[in-house]
Amino acid sequence: MSEVKLAAAIRSEFGKGAARRVRRENNVPGVLYGHGSDPIHITLPGHQLQLALRTSNVLLALDIEGKNELAIPKSVQRDPLRGSIEHVDLLIVKRGEKVNVEIPVNTEGELAPGAFLLEHVLKALPVEAEATHIPESVTVSIKGLTAGDSILAKDIPLPSGTTLAVEDDTVVLQILAAQAEEPSAEAEAEAAEGAEA
Repeated sequence: MSEVKLAAAIRSEFGKGAARRVRRENNVPGVLYGHGSDPIHITLPGHQLQLALRTSNVLLALDIEGKNELAIPKSVQRDPLRGSIEHVDLLIVKRGEKVNVEIPVNTEGELAPGAFLLEHVLKALPVEAEATHIPESVTVSIKGLTAGDSILAKDIPLPSGTTLAVEDDTVVLQILAAQAEEPSAEAEAEAAEGAEA
């Protein structure tokens, strides 16, 4: 995983008004915490942060007014309408340190022929990985699976150095039979009337 370098500035003003001013300047307010240090309130460049966060669990190399820190995103608040980033919480990490994160689960292949549905029981897989080597995602084959089949956490191949942070037998994906819609009461009544006529 590559590091994304961002310049950050320390924030001294807090509250909604201050946050709005930061966002008007195309920046994003954030908080950096972890490793027993006091939280650091920072401002990050909005566009660069938006691009960096397209990669899940991106490793950010922050230059905070001359001091360097590595961090991963822990919480990102977005505007519900525009999708722009309103605020970000970042966790300080160190090289070689293990962190718990959730990584997206991708699928490849086609289900067996028939009316089957793939249900993502877990949208993302909780894992423990080294902070500087967090996998972007994992991929699992669903080729030929039918109703009643499921994929457990232990069935998903993980990159070396990455371990599960959930029970081995946790269901991640399951295959369901597509349900035919039951006719409504009105449709049944109309069918009965038609049969009587």
